[in-house]
Amino acid sequence: MREEFERLYSAYHQQLFQYLFYLVRNRETAEELVQEVYIKVLHSYETFEGKSSEKTWLYSIAKHAAIDWIRRQSRKKRKFEGKEYEWSEREFEIEDKQPLPDEIVAQQDEIQHIYKTMKKCTKDQQQVIVLRYIQGLSIAESADILGWSESKVKTTQHRAIKTLQKHLQADGENVQGKEGSP
Repeated sequence: MREEFERLYSAYHQQLFQYLFYLVRNRETAEELVQEVYIKVLHSYETFEGKSSEKTWLYSIAKHAAIDWIRRQSRKKRKFEGKEYEWSEREFEIEDKQPLPDEIVAQQDEIQHIYKTMKKCTKDQQQVIVLRYIQGLSIAESADILGWSESKVKTTQHRAIKTLQKHLQADGENVQGKEGSP
């Protein structure tokens, strides 16, 4: 078991960290959640049936760990503020103002702009963009992780790209309009 665990850890640790970081937008929290994922793996590896790939299984555990963390934060915030609000709209809005890892490395305005524009997409669209284009997962793997049909992943991906294109084009027109003004 130890060898299997070490193999899984070395093969997927960095990818899972990045995925969790994109979901929770906080480095320390993402590190804690990765550890939580591997604790769950230790406890449940014997029951893994192999109906999906190990990668899909790990991402699914990571997704649920992030959702659980976000829900806990939401409950803490509601308790602190004494307010109730719609969960579905606030599901992934807990964020840290620190830049994303790719933004730090690349320091390219285009990449930063795309990440900012992603916030205009729905949460489902953001998840598909992260899984498909940032994590490089297949449609089938993304569908398994999200618990969706492949058709829903394709449709959501198509809509996400259209949404990004629309906002990026509108932003480009706004920039040109500002440059041309006195």
